[in-house]
Amino acid sequence: MRTSTKLIIAGSTIGVVIAGVLIAKNSISIDKENHNVHIIGGADGPTSVFLAGKVPADRERAKYTSISMEEAKKIFATPGDYIILDVRRADEFAEGHIPGAINIANEDIGAEKPSELPDPDQAIYVYCKSGRRSKDASAKLAALGYTNVYSFGGILDWDGKIEK
Repeated sequence: MRTSTKLIIAGSTIGVVIAGVLIAKNSISIDKENHNVHIIGGADGPTSVFLAGKVPADRERAKYTSISMEEAKKIFATPGDYIILDVRRADEFAEGHIPGAINIANEDIGAEKPSELPDPDQAIYVYCKSGRRSKDASAKLAALGYTNVYSFGGILDWDGKIEK
């Protein structure tokens, strides 16, 4: 191999390494709580931000409890001070829901507590169609400060009465 070819390859390799270091330096930083922040850029600029690291000891992760459909049915067999929350869309809810359930679509649970759920300590039993949205909604409710949130899956597994 000729010396000029070796120099071109070496120069290209060094250029790639320097470009990688510069990109990494500009896309990874530390936030004020000492988490690594990764910004991944697209053709038109930053597109995603990921936080990595441990949750500080003084800040617990929001928690909810998963229970079985059988446990939920036993609870619903007797009147009590609890809410049954259907987090499917309104059209799905109208097709049939567990008797006594109220409807707040998972997509409508955001940064503020829903007005339909005024007591953050009341037991809330959450379901959807298959169980995926109920877990998502339960996590969001717990993050909003609700303390007694129970996800019990989806109406596909419900063999009790259906209300329309």
